[in-house]
Amino acid sequence: MREKKLLDKAYDPKPVEARWSKFWLDEKLFVADVHSPGPKFSMVLPPPNVTGVLHMGHALCFTLPDIIVRWKKMQGYNTMWLPGTDHASIAVHNVIEQQLAEKGLSREKVGREEFLRIAWDWKNKCGGLITEQLKRLGCALDWSRERFTMDEGFSRAVKYVFVQLYREGLIYRDYYLVNRCPRCQTVLSDIEIEHKEVQGKLWYIKYPIPGTDDGVVVATTRPETMLGDTAVAVHPEDERYLKYHGQKVLLPLQNRLIPIITDERVEKDFGTGAVKVTPAHDPVDFELGRKHNLEQVIVIDGSGRMTEAAGPEFQGLDRFVCRQKVVEKLQELGLLVKVENYTHAVGHCYRCKTVIEPHLSWQWFVKIEPLAREAIRVVEEKKIVFIPENWTKTYFDWMYRIHDWCISRQLWWGHRIPAYYCQNCQHIMVVMEEPAACEKCGGSLVQDEDVLDTWFSSALWPFATMGWPEQTEDLKVFYPTDLLATGFDIIFFWVARMIMMGMKFMKDVPFRQVFINGLVRDMKKRKMSKSEGNIIDPLEMIKKYGTDALRFTLSSLAVPGMDIALSEERMAGYRAFANKIWNASRFVLMNLSEEPFEPDPAQLTLPNRWIRSRLLRITRQLNSALEQYKFYEASEIIYHFIWHEFCDWYIEFIKPELRAGNKHTMAVMEDTLEKILRLLHPFMPYITEEIWHHLPGTGRSLLEASWPEFPDSWLDEEAENTMKFLQEIISEVRSIRAENKIPVREQVNLWVEGGETSRKVAGPYEAAIRQLAGVDRIEYVEELPADKKLLKGVAGTTKIGLLVAAPVNLEQEKERLEKELRKVREDIAKLEVRLNNPDFLAKAPAAVIEDHQKRLAELKLKQATLEKSLGELNERS
Repeated sequence: MREKKLLDKAYDPKPVEARWSKFWLDEKLFVADVHSPGPKFSMVLPPPNVTGVLHMGHALCFTLPDIIVRWKKMQGYNTMWLPGTDHASIAVHNVIEQQLAEKGLSREKVGREEFLRIAWDWKNKCGGLITEQLKRLGCALDWSRERFTMDEGFSRAVKYVFVQLYREGLIYRDYYLVNRCPRCQTVLSDIEIEHKEVQGKLWYIKYPIPGTDDGVVVATTRPETMLGDTAVAVHPEDERYLKYHGQKVLLPLQNRLIPIITDERVEKDFGTGAVKVTPAHDPVDFELGRKHNLEQVIVIDGSGRMTEAAGPEFQGLDRFVCRQKVVEKLQELGLLVKVENYTHAVGHCYRCKTVIEPHLSWQWFVKIEPLAREAIRVVEEKKIVFIPENWTKTYFDWMYRIHDWCISRQLWWGHRIPAYYCQNCQHIMVVMEEPAACEKCGGSLVQDEDVLDTWFSSALWPFATMGWPEQTEDLKVFYPTDLLATGFDIIFFWVARMIMMGMKFMKDVPFRQVFINGLVRDMKKRKMSKSEGNIIDPLEMIKKYGTDALRFTLSSLAVPGMDIALSEERMAGYRAFANKIWNASRFVLMNLSEEPFEPDPAQLTLPNRWIRSRLLRITRQLNSALEQYKFYEASEIIYHFIWHEFCDWYIEFIKPELRAGNKHTMAVMEDTLEKILRLLHPFMPYITEEIWHHLPGTGRSLLEASWPEFPDSWLDEEAENTMKFLQEIISEVRSIRAENKIPVREQVNLWVEGGETSRKVAGPYEAAIRQLAGVDRIEYVEELPADKKLLKGVAGTTKIGLLVAAPVNLEQEKERLEKELRKVREDIAKLEVRLNNPDFLAKAPAAVIEDHQKRLAELKLKQATLEKSLGELNERS
């Protein structure tokens, strides 16, 4: 006799989640084995910032690939999903500098060595918060392989890449105009700049020509930079300025003569057609300055304050305070011609939102074009595929317009640049290990103060995490990885750069597919933010509804290429789904046979043949949806099957058989639940693991159970059609009863059109119809009698009628039929749109298209039947 382990009356997620989280880790169920004989499936986790706290974007980005990892593992793959965190230079600086400021200190006051000690101490104490939160999501991450972008091995890989690229001429140092954040005190690359439309001013300023009353008027949005002007430029073919070619103007406020130059890049239609040239403070002017050998006068420093070169009247002022003072001075001198409102895009720091400042300084760059060529080729050749495919265009748009990458940052926390400067001969050494002296003159050396851009090290994540540059077993087995799941906002920051570095140093792509998930927004499609007060905290939702409900909500809303409109109500709905599964499982466990029993296919009743056929179909549909990363579709498939087919129909149909002690039914019921738990496990791992362990004869973990596969012999079209007919009759009877407010206990007589044909199908199962629809007598007729006052309906395409004691309200009945007809017409329209869509027909599996076509034909038959019934009703009224 088998021991029966019954479930508690109510499902409480907290103890279940705590128990299984610990069990999975203790049993090392997520740890990959390089010696496993099975096919491999590997991924790397996009490393969250070490300063991070789990938000809903993380929850989505980590839940979806976890579904895939668990599915693949159950299919027999040797899965490896590598976790880790990023050192996040700017974010950590913000944290530490804020702590120092609270004590009246700054990083400059404590010095580099002490600052780094504080940062490491903070990282070791607080930096692991997000990894603990990740474990609460149930992610099947191999924590034995956890990496940090500044751990010893990874740091060595970063240094190796820098040195190699430098030796090949792909990294160089240049005195160049770069983007600098005055608040974060560091340079930023072009893609770290957020451009925002700002309502500003366009100031028109007269630059006098000495010895005349004449002058040239220029227009600018940044009058404070005029203090560093070294030329005025006009288009060589602009007739307005031909007479000024070769002359000089007097720079207002600085009383310095500067030349009038000509250049084809000047836009004749902007402002007056004459532009001021400030090579040290504008990217376009910088290029003009290089071309025309203009002086570079720096009047704004890296902190956004005016320098000595700005003049004693302005030195030390904040750049925006200086702007106002410059305008006032120009007004006093009568040189401010006019001011216009002007809307233009202004660059802001992606971290602190400060307006960035173009800044001239020595920086390190990656010569990107040679690396980009290969990264473009592998995507063009489909060696890497973006899902949805439209993100490929976004990738190419950026890659074809790519610029050299500034990789130096004026920070201390990060990978310090391995470049050493000789104090004697100025020779630069770029080497793996710190040298004792200059290789040329033996002089003393000083290491570069800057660190590398965080994205430089993150670009190595797919292979440096596996031990590269050593040729490790992990690299041999798990590289390239199979899938990268990430957000669209870091395609340029991270995805493109990983492809470049993977091709350069591994000679292979870092991943085969890139799944781009959408943003998580609120129900009104607004971005979640503190100012809007619409943030939904995943940890709070886990406390309230359980991890499984959160996970299933995210997967059910994850339509490729679309943002997610999230609401707490959806989570409450999927918590109800968890309860439904729990209660159905309790029922099954209470009705198990006392001994194991192998059902005889020849002895199976209709509901058992039907549920097996449906189980086979939905498993195939589920596989198809997951293969295409259609998480929303996969979630809908399994949700509908469990709630509606298994719980609402199958269990209700078999209750009389269970009461009669039918062992074949008990066995099919038990097996079906066990297979359902396997299918649902990737989506809702906690509740499924808990219930599965209450079933007799299960193994160590559901994660080790094989993904269900069924023989074709389980497919039973006849059982599905018969069951569908019975469901349609019962559903239509229930609908008529509800619409007409017929009490549940009041027995009604049922009339079914189709005569003997309908009797042959429904006759053997009249007991189920009577029980589930509250019907007394059932009559099978060729055509519903016109002389009886029947409440009519349509079961599929078959007309039915209910005979009740109370008189029929014709208007109410007409309203009910019209409502049903409207719904049928809407469903037909939706299906026709889909079936007329070439993209759908090209991408959808043949079985799905066939199902749609079959459903459309059925709906059109139902439409005709309803229209006929309405016509008859109109004649009676």
